[in-house]
Amino acid sequence: MGERRTLHWVEDGTDRWARWRSESGAKPPGRVLAADDRMRADAAYKLVCEGTALLWRGDYQNARQLLTALGARVDRKARRPRARARTSSGTEPAAEPQADFHRHRARQAQRARILGMLLVELDGGYALPLRRAPEVADACAAALGPADGEPSVLSLRELLGLLGAWEWQRNGVPVPALGGERIHPSYGVFSPVRGEYVDLVAEEPLPAGGTELAYDVGTGTGVLAAVLARRGVRRVLATDSDPRALACAAENAERLGMADRITVTRADLFPPGRAPLVVCNPPWLPAKPTSPLERAVYDPGSRMVRGFLSGLTAHLAPGGEGWLILSDLAERLELRERGELEHWIRTAGLRVLGRGDRRPRHPRAADPDDPLHAARAAEVTSLWRLAAAV
Repeated sequence: MGERRTLHWVEDGTDRWARWRSESGAKPPGRVLAADDRMRADAAYKLVCEGTALLWRGDYQNARQLLTALGARVDRKARRPRARARTSSGTEPAAEPQADFHRHRARQAQRARILGMLLVELDGGYALPLRRAPEVADACAAALGPADGEPSVLSLRELLGLLGAWEWQRNGVPVPALGGERIHPSYGVFSPVRGEYVDLVAEEPLPAGGTELAYDVGTGTGVLAAVLARRGVRRVLATDSDPRALACAAENAERLGMADRITVTRADLFPPGRAPLVVCNPPWLPAKPTSPLERAVYDPGSRMVRGFLSGLTAHLAPGGEGWLILSDLAERLELRERGELEHWIRTAGLRVLGRGDRRPRHPRAADPDDPLHAARAAEVTSLWRLAAAV
C-alpha cells in the first residue's frame, strides 16, 4: 500500500485519526465530512467536486447507490457534446488517436478522483461497521495483509475493487490452453481474461531444446509458465519484481500441481544464466501507470520491452529463441511509431524468425461506444520469434 499515512477529521466535535489506505497512492483528503443516508446525490456531487471527502456512516447499500449516482453524474458531464473545429474545406478533421487516448486517460483519472472521495472506515480487524455491510475481512487481509488492530479509512470504490478481486482469486479464471483449469489472480495482479496472448504461447512450436528449460520473464499470475509446463517443458523459471505477483504465481503453480517444474524467483527481468526459450509478455502501452494493476498494462517509455530486447542475447542458449508477445495497440494509438519495435530488435542484435498474430476477442473491441474503439477493433496481438543475429 506504499507509504504509511494518516487521515485526520473532526466528527461530532471530536478529533479523529485513522490510517489512510490508497492503492493508487492518492494523498489523504484535506477536508472530510461525515455523511449518512440523508445525503442527496446532488449535494454529495457538489461537495466531492469541491474537494470535500465524505466519510460514510449510513447504510452500506445506500453508499453503493450513492457511488453509482456520482458515477452517472461524472459520465453525464463527460458525454456532453463538444464542438469540433472543421477544416478550411468544411470536412471533419483527421482522427487524433494519441490525443483521444490522453483525453480518455484524463477522464478516467478525473472519474477515479471524484468517486474516490466517498470513504468508509474499517475497524482494526477489517470489519466494516455499516448496516447491511458484507463480510470484508478476508478480502482485505488477502490484499492488504493481516489486520494489525488499527482502524483505517479507504475509498468505497477501492473497497469494492478488493471485494471483486477476492471473488476472482477464490473462483479463478478458466484457461482453455490449460484444458479449462483455472488461474487464480490475486489483487493487483493482472487477470488472464484476454486469451490471445495465452493461445499464441500455447500453439507456437517449441524451439530445439525448448522442452528442457524456459524463462518466463514478468510472469504475473504465472499463466504462461503453466502453459509451458503443460506443453512439456521440464523446468520453467518464472520471474517478476512484484511481491504480489510472485506469491500469486507460486500459488497457481502449486494449485496446478506444477510446483516441481515451475520455480518462481524475484528478478527485475531475467534470472541468471541462459535458456533455449525465453518468453516475455510485457505491458503493451508506453504510458505511466496510476495503480499496481495498471503496471501490467502501462510501461513508461517502453522500459520493459526495451530491457527485454537489449538483454535477450545474453540469456539465450546457442540456437535459442526469445518470444515477445506484444499488441500493436500502441502503434494504432500513435504512442509508438510504426517500425520502432523492429528498430529496437535490430539494434539489440536480434533477428526475427517469424511472427504469429491474433485478432482481439474481448468485448471492448466490439463496442462502438468505447472512446478507443477504432484502435481496439483493429488491434493485433503478435508473438515475435527472435534469435541472436549472428
